[in-house]
Amino acid sequence: MVKAMIDIDEHTNQILNIVKAKYDLPDKSQAINLMATQYEDEVLEPDFKPTYVEKLRKISKGKYSKPMTLEEFRKQLGVKG
Repeated sequence: MVKAMIDIDEHTNQILNIVKAKYDLPDKSQAINLMATQYEDEVLEPDFKPTYVEKLRKISKGKYSKPMTLEEFRKQLGVKG
């Protein structure tokens, strides 16, 4: 675990106290950890590998990319129904 001394303004301190109370956390360090996790989940998006993006493009251009009715599906499979 890393220890850090930080300077925060009064408003930020109040927000940390609210988060601490709302989630029944033992200290402000836990409130900061929770806020960082939520920030990561909601704001920081993982970058996709170029190979994955290319794979998605190929899939979207495939013959199964558009939805089909049950009749179209049966016709494609050669099933009477």
